[in-house]
Amino acid sequence: MIDGKDDGLKRAYVVAVDVGTGSARAGVLDRSGVLLSRAEEPIAMNMPRPGHAEHDSGDIWHAVCRAVKAAREAAGVPASAVAGIGFDATCSTVVLTADGAPVSVSTSGEARWDTIVWLDHRALAEADECTATGHRVLDYIGGVMSPEMATPKLAWLKRNLPDSWARAGLLFDLADFLTFKASGSTARSQCTLTCKWTFLAHEAPGWQMDYLAAIGLDDLIERGGLPDVATPVGADLGPLTRQAADELGLTTDCRVASGLIDAHAGALGVLGGFLEAPATIDRHLALVAGTSSCVAAFSLKAKAVRGVWGPYFGAGVPDLWLSEGGQSATGALLDHVIRIHGAGLAPDRTAHRKIAARIGELRASEGETFADRLHVLPDFHGNRSPLGDPHALGVVSGLSLDASFDALCRLYYRTAVSIALGVRHILEQLNANGYTIDTLHVTGGHTKNPLLMALYADATGCAVVETESEDAVLLGTGMLAASAAGWFGSLAATGVAMHRQGRARQPDVAAAARLERDYAVFLAMHRHRRELDRLAVGDTA
Repeated sequence: MIDGKDDGLKRAYVVAVDVGTGSARAGVLDRSGVLLSRAEEPIAMNMPRPGHAEHDSGDIWHAVCRAVKAAREAAGVPASAVAGIGFDATCSTVVLTADGAPVSVSTSGEARWDTIVWLDHRALAEADECTATGHRVLDYIGGVMSPEMATPKLAWLKRNLPDSWARAGLLFDLADFLTFKASGSTARSQCTLTCKWTFLAHEAPGWQMDYLAAIGLDDLIERGGLPDVATPVGADLGPLTRQAADELGLTTDCRVASGLIDAHAGALGVLGGFLEAPATIDRHLALVAGTSSCVAAFSLKAKAVRGVWGPYFGAGVPDLWLSEGGQSATGALLDHVIRIHGAGLAPDRTAHRKIAARIGELRASEGETFADRLHVLPDFHGNRSPLGDPHALGVVSGLSLDASFDALCRLYYRTAVSIALGVRHILEQLNANGYTIDTLHVTGGHTKNPLLMALYADATGCAVVETESEDAVLLGTGMLAASAAGWFGSLAATGVAMHRQGRARQPDVAAAARLERDYAVFLAMHRHRRELDRLAVGDTA
């Protein structure tokens, strides 16, 4: 035996699974964190009403199985060489009967749609009711309940689909559903329960029953088959069941790790190398940026920040606190700008590259005057952080009748600027409350957008590091798998051992003055939107 459970070089690989909004991805990694292969399979989404979004958990599991088989075959790694498997997923909510059958969460009544997607905003009213309780659980989610969290969604389900609530016997965050399918364990990760279910992992008991009673979920623990204690991330949940091993193309010698929310897997992937110096880890901010964006920071002590989720104890790494902010639409917002513009392009990769190239030409020829009277407030899907306002709306100022391709490029550029300024807005709140962040570690789809990567550095004044890992989310999840397999003794030691170095970009000092003016406009637009909202409802105070 070498390093605990791993049988030496015979079991020298792990499998990582990442389930996002539209697909399931799997990768095979070696002991040094190198991603040998990756495969991706689409997953279905149902949107029966505005603000409603639903998955089929069975469809997700089948996609996971196909992706794992394809990734292992592409890597040329035998099933017997895989020591562990880890799962991360979006913070979507799965509803099953006690024996694991799907329970509909859909107004359509179709049983297959048993999962409320993370971005679903059907529970806005319930989220406001949760906030109105003023309960101290709110102190650990930035003071405001988001409709993207579990308790308002489940309160909506109980209120609007009582027959489904009555049939429910198991309630899972999506990452916990995947570990349940893989291992048969009904353990829940400390990450998912603490971040999305108002479980206070630093206290005993963790569940606050008076809060649950106040929002009408006094039967949540029984109805959901929820445990009294949470399981640390990366803990060994046991081997794959025979059925899961057959479906995944692995063996029952493969260990299953307690999982993570996808963005937190990305944070572990880019910040794992700094876990050996926890006293200074609060200088580093992970930015996991794709369809939406998440920022995550670790610290030795709890640091509460209004409008930022957390502090969460042990939610990313045992014994460290985690603060999480985010922007609900970033890559999706750039796609939206392309889709709705009169230039008539589809938001595919070709369009993004074409627009970015033309922006470069226009900026070179027009200099400081490029799109200088056009400004965007990017809250088209609410403001997750630092305002914590899911009702917030986007604003565009400075439009003309120009519907040309160049006009689209100007609007796209200013939207990208607003996304980067939104990160600065969050970062300033974190630093005003005890963090000392000077370095951003970026992973996700935005690393493929040079315009955004430059703006992140220039708008925040921080060094921006792009990890050399091909996929930091899969790397972080691979660290979980390696921890469960017992490779390096602890999750922190695993993070250091498997960390991949990165390339740093420094901010352009010549851009600072212009972006400082843009930030002043950005803050003014927030103030003006609030004023307009008050006037719209007749509040002239």
